[in-house]
Amino acid sequence: MVGSIKAANHHNNGYGLEEKLDELRSLLGKADGDPLRIVGVGAGAWGSVFAALLQDSYGQFREKVQIRIWRRPGRAVDRATAEHLFEVINSREDVLRRLIWRCAYLKYVEARLGDRTLFADEILKDGFCLNMIETPLCPLKVVTNLQEAVWDADIVVNGLPSTETREVFEEISQFWKERITAPIVISLAKGIEAALKPVPRIITPTQMISRATGVPMENILYLGGPNIASEIHNKEYANARICGADKWRKPLAKFLRQPHFIVWDNSDLVTHEVMGGLKNVYAIGAGMVAAHTNESATSKSVYFAHCTSEMIFITHLLAEEPEKLAGPLLADTYVTLLKGRNAWYGQMLAKGEISRDMGDSISGKGMIQGVSAVGAFYELLSQSSLSVLHPDEKKPVAPVELCPILKTLYKILIIREQPSQAILQALRDETLNDPRERIEIAQSHAFYRPSLLGQP
Repeated sequence: MVGSIKAANHHNNGYGLEEKLDELRSLLGKADGDPLRIVGVGAGAWGSVFAALLQDSYGQFREKVQIRIWRRPGRAVDRATAEHLFEVINSREDVLRRLIWRCAYLKYVEARLGDRTLFADEILKDGFCLNMIETPLCPLKVVTNLQEAVWDADIVVNGLPSTETREVFEEISQFWKERITAPIVISLAKGIEAALKPVPRIITPTQMISRATGVPMENILYLGGPNIASEIHNKEYANARICGADKWRKPLAKFLRQPHFIVWDNSDLVTHEVMGGLKNVYAIGAGMVAAHTNESATSKSVYFAHCTSEMIFITHLLAEEPEKLAGPLLADTYVTLLKGRNAWYGQMLAKGEISRDMGDSISGKGMIQGVSAVGAFYELLSQSSLSVLHPDEKKPVAPVELCPILKTLYKILIIREQPSQAILQALRDETLNDPRERIEIAQSHAFYRPSLLGQP
């Protein structure tokens, strides 16, 4: 026992980390004196925590790796947030001492008094993410010039919302035109776009990145898992999957793995990335159900059964042999429905504490990606050209007709013709089939539509 404790402590003090770093540097052909350049693009909660995880682990090897994060400049911190931030700082002795030592404390005093305006990129350098004020991170190297951040990056981590990914990576492509070797891109984004012409299809964030930049898909990976950003940073035990081509996923899984953050690898990029978007869709409904039933465990479990069956049904349209909704995929769905920002959004809407008129970007929470995903999935699955046979009526119908929860969320969130209570009416519909039947339909019929992913 004593020996194992010593070994664990030795590992936590850096044993093994440098070896993992050297191994990845070697695979990327990095010469001595040329640091591995890792850049996070986007500084939301998960993007900032991911950069902080890398900085905490590998930042000590300054000659071998450089970790930076890009965010847009100019976002002011409002007075109420500055006051709350000041309270957080003074409640944490370690953070207070760090800021005093870095001669950075006075500006937070001035902001608290209203004598100074803080900016999001400014506080991020001190370890404060605007979307996660109550969870201080380690200090980060922040860059506000996109070209400076990415032009020579070896690994780019996409921490942008899916709704912003295409635009930013189209700009990045201008800085990569003369690159000899393509970078590796790890996307954390969850969401999709729907394109209806010339044929209905989805566009995932990894596809957006590849099409915008010309980086081959074998160099683009998706990382997702059952995790809440603040809990990951607080070293709650968690796991994730990195998905993509064989070439990079295993080396990157090994590089990213930590004692409290286990990273597995998987080849099924499509299912994991689509599920990443779908879980945000159904999490909004989960929040509504929780609010309208006074957190009824029974009602939430009924909702869980129906929404997961719809998710399974949809993935069978998109992948010939999709990864089963089990293990980390199921856990990722569960934690998002339980505590994610999309579930919070649904709950606050149902309680009347926020309204749809406030938009999808909420102060202190960031972008609620499930809202745009509801619209995208509905528009895509309502196309008659994708029709499937209705099990009871025995006639062709658009796939969305077999997804009553998705239809209801569309009516609540997008066209706003129904109140949030309609989510309960959808669950209590006496004509609703057993969710098991929907799963059996998906698994026993040739529903796969390769055209939905732009494949012939």
